[in-house]
Amino acid sequence: MRQITATGQTVEAAVQSALRQLNITADQAEVDIIDEGRKGLLGLFGSKPAIVKVSKVESPATKSSDIEEQTSISTSVDAVEQTKRYVEQIIAEFQIDVTTHVSVDKNVVTIDLAGPQIALLIGKRGQTLNAIQYLAQLAMHQYSEQYYTVIIDAEGYRERRNSTLVSLAKRLADRAAKTNKQVKIEPMPSYERKIIHTALQQRKDIETDSQGIEPNRYVVIKPKVK
Repeated sequence: MRQITATGQTVEAAVQSALRQLNITADQAEVDIIDEGRKGLLGLFGSKPAIVKVSKVESPATKSSDIEEQTSISTSVDAVEQTKRYVEQIIAEFQIDVTTHVSVDKNVVTIDLAGPQIALLIGKRGQTLNAIQYLAQLAMHQYSEQYYTVIIDAEGYRERRNSTLVSLAKRLADRAAKTNKQVKIEPMPSYERKIIHTALQQRKDIETDSQGIEPNRYVVIKPKVK
């Protein structure tokens, strides 16, 4: 069964986007609403896109041809290109001028974004960029049978954020060791938590642990018992 995860300002817009990508009509689709989204200030700030998963309802007569098409779609080049187009459709909702560039290193696909209003796509502490990356990863799972890690970057933001997190980790680790009290860091995605853990793994005076439930999982830095 062919299916795709799509976003839009409304559920209807997300569904229509998925139908166009699957090249089917509404009567050929099965729709699963993942998130109804919400409107934000001025229609953008604080907004949350609607997310739907739309599947093409197969008939016995078309199943064999669909299998052949699925095999073609799942090739590496097609999967990467479709993921790029999907990201561009998400960006189009922001109505700003952005260019995209894709690079592939083994099983890591990096999509770099650039433009004069790139800060809108990064968001506060990278929250908007992280949301786009999350959706792009879901899309890649749909397009390819081979596993890929998808990274969405914006004019070197990921490297700057990495440096910020390493500095933050060291500063808070020093505080935990000095006060002999544990320190909690604000919730962040798993790959950012990994940066914190890695930055402190050689410390002998503290230890780190991830606690909470996604998407609000966070790192705790604890002084080691002497």
